[in-house]
Amino acid sequence: QLVESGGGLVQPGESLRLSCTISGYTLPYYAVSWFRQAPGKEREGVSCISSENGGTRFADSVKGRFTISRDNAKNTVYLQMNLVTPEDTGVYYCAMNGNFGSVCQEDFYGGMEEWGKGTLVTVSS
Repeated sequence: QLVESGGGLVQPGESLRLSCTISGYTLPYYAVSWFRQAPGKEREGVSCISSENGGTRFADSVKGRFTISRDNAKNTVYLQMNLVTPEDTGVYYCAMNGNFGSVCQEDFYGGMEEWGKGTLVTVSS
């Protein structure tokens, strides 16, 4: 089970940290991705962190602004969002590849079979 939290209303230029708490699997042995879906748009991959070596990937639209990290003791993956813009508005989902030793795929989606229900982020002044 994956549960997202930390969403809310923020102003442009501010920061927000999302959390994805995982149960039933033990980090760091599985790749975890963050996705988002803006109103009226398709869901898109935002970031991913691979198992063990912790390699990361980011969508071009968030590079340099977002970071991804994990706390293995808390079995939680974080998405730190800095310098947010209205284009970052959307429902953010985390997803996990349940294959042991999984790594991030170029499209963020590969193998992501476990999904959370999402948390809403609204960026507005």
